[in-house]
Amino acid sequence: MIIGGGFAGINAGKALRKADVEITIIDRRNFHLFQPLLYQVAMAALNPSDIAYPIRSVFKRQPNVVRVLLGEVTAIDLERREVRIGDESVPYDFLIVATGATHSYFGNDHWESFAPGLKTIEDALTIRARVLSAFEIAEANPEESDRLLTFVVVGAGPTGVELAGALEEIAVHGMGKEFDLVDPTRARVILVEGNDRVLPPYPESLSQAARRQLETLGVEVKTESFVSDIDDRGVTLSSGERIEAGTVLWAAGVQASPMGAMIGGVDRAGRVLVEPDLSIRGHPEVFVAGDLAAVDGVPGVAPAAMQMGRHVGRLIARGVRRPFAYSDKGSLATIGRARAVADIKGIRFTGFLAWFAWLAIHIFYLIGFRNRFFVLAGWAWHYLTFRRGARIITGVGRLHRG
Repeated sequence: MIIGGGFAGINAGKALRKADVEITIIDRRNFHLFQPLLYQVAMAALNPSDIAYPIRSVFKRQPNVVRVLLGEVTAIDLERREVRIGDESVPYDFLIVATGATHSYFGNDHWESFAPGLKTIEDALTIRARVLSAFEIAEANPEESDRLLTFVVVGAGPTGVELAGALEEIAVHGMGKEFDLVDPTRARVILVEGNDRVLPPYPESLSQAARRQLETLGVEVKTESFVSDIDDRGVTLSSGERIEAGTVLWAAGVQASPMGAMIGGVDRAGRVLVEPDLSIRGHPEVFVAGDLAAVDGVPGVAPAAMQMGRHVGRLIARGVRRPFAYSDKGSLATIGRARAVADIKGIRFTGFLAWFAWLAIHIFYLIGFRNRFFVLAGWAWHYLTFRRGARIITGVGRLHRG
């Protein structure tokens, strides 16, 4: 049984394709989401269907996947080897739990209504609605345009950097000549980070390059700045500085799925403490993979989750226990049009070449020809015209007027 249809769960299932097993996959959604491109849905560059693929379609040619269940697991009985889904108890011989992570507001959960994070398609559509609405509301209230067209992104990891760069491009290139009473090119994008540099996990040279590229775009970068409060009209920093803003986006922290507490001991971030082979103590038939697993030296990124999933699948298929070893293929972060930083197996580069590598790698890992085609077509259109093809304000989420 595999709980979770993310990178770890999908790759675990694929690794078991030739094994003499019957696989049941359970997820709250009926699709696999390509999360690295979720910010492009939020920034109106892509549609949700471009980065989502039905789980049933992923495994339609894999006969040993006998059940794909849409539902939420409410309990796991480790002693009886059963998983509870609604009124149904489903038995298992081996269990793989790969339910990922969600946002963490570091004990300030009330901030979520003012500063949405980005983990799901619903989050992305909420952010898109707020960003696009900010320009529309500013047009109707030009006296408030300075605040309404100030965007604050909290957290300068890859997601925060990508959001900040995309916001600046939307304002300058995407909407520059489409409004009568306000000038979108005067929008402010402020990136706030508590560490002393952006992209803290990256080599310092790439962090510096990323900051330069952000500032060249027009993004204001505030490092060594912590948020002390967020409300419906902006952000207060620990220094006492007040930033009046119409839109605040959260990219500062993650918390593992609550399901971790159902199966074993967890660390401060809610990740399950696992054995070297990714099983849990006392239950060698139960494995944890992806962002839910606490493994020293392994970052919470898609390549790591994919490797964990494949490791667990192969371990079950072969019946041989061995420790998980993470192979770091490198890091990539895009900042905007022809701007990115890359560290691939120790080779570090920036600018257009890094951006092109980022495009190629993400297209390669997308599931499904249709998704690859539409994403590539969308990027080509955006590159040639500077226009974003998904500028639709939906009813998802509450539009935040402040």
